[in-house]
Amino acid sequence: MTPRERFIAALERRPLTGRVPHFELVFFLTMEAFGKVHPGHRSYHQWDQMEEKERQLHRQEMADLHIATAERFEHSAIFVHPNPYNVEETERLIDLIRERSGDRFFLMLHGDATFSVPSGTRMQEFSYRLADEPEKVKAEAAAMVEEALQRGARLRKRGGLDGFALCADYCFNTGPFLGPSLFSEFVTPYLARLTKAYRDMGFFVIKHTDGNIMPILDQLVQTHPHALHSLDPQGGVDIAEVKRRCGKEVCLIGNVNCGLLDTGTDEDVIRSVRYALRHGMPGGGYIFSTSNCIYTGMRLSRYQLMLDVWRKEGNQV
Repeated sequence: MTPRERFIAALERRPLTGRVPHFELVFFLTMEAFGKVHPGHRSYHQWDQMEEKERQLHRQEMADLHIATAERFEHSAIFVHPNPYNVEETERLIDLIRERSGDRFFLMLHGDATFSVPSGTRMQEFSYRLADEPEKVKAEAAAMVEEALQRGARLRKRGGLDGFALCADYCFNTGPFLGPSLFSEFVTPYLARLTKAYRDMGFFVIKHTDGNIMPILDQLVQTHPHALHSLDPQGGVDIAEVKRRCGKEVCLIGNVNCGLLDTGTDEDVIRSVRYALRHGMPGGGYIFSTSNCIYTGMRLSRYQLMLDVWRKEGNQV
């Protein structure tokens, strides 16, 4: 099986033997690993002034960097980061990655369109609006979903893309930004609509959110994503408990503690990796990952240590 096929099998919770699939939502350490700036960190203020030949060179380098990351670190999937971020450039980058890598890797894009934790400057305003004009807020939520689905339909028609990672963050370490009752009113119905429509188009759906999801776990599962990411231990999310509660309904991705990769000891990292593997792998439906991403400032050696443990102990029988 190709890495893409194994990733899909895990999303569908089909039994697998051998090493459990792995990917990271983002690998930002491309400068340390390859001597190249990550696509998401590049500024393209002069893009409109470039000749098409120069733009094509940029696209090709971004595509090659995505593929090189997947190959070196054994990712089964690539989360595509177009830059500039518009529909046309997104389509071109997907085409290039698929052309250069064939069907080896599962390709996904950010595709969320639901309300997430507001910025600190907007939190108070958003809270007032929920009370003062709830129907207007719901209309906005519905409109955001419909706009995303129009883009999804265009991408489906073009081909090459396997699915979406829905990257609206809902939770702090202490819990969701809306209590379960308000969440069920202003987020869950729209997440369910988005997920169902994507699935009906033939896409796979991975729902990402950091933080403590436990108060809304059942609601997230009821929207029927193929997988939940990132199962954040810094938010008190225990993969053993999540596996017990919903492991037969949804694939689980993550739970290796990013904070420990950054500031813990080697022994802390090893324990976190082993815990995630021990409780995620049984019965299938698990994809190995950190609890967020490989972010700027993290030591590459720590990620390599995490992968060393996975290679030795992340094997399903």
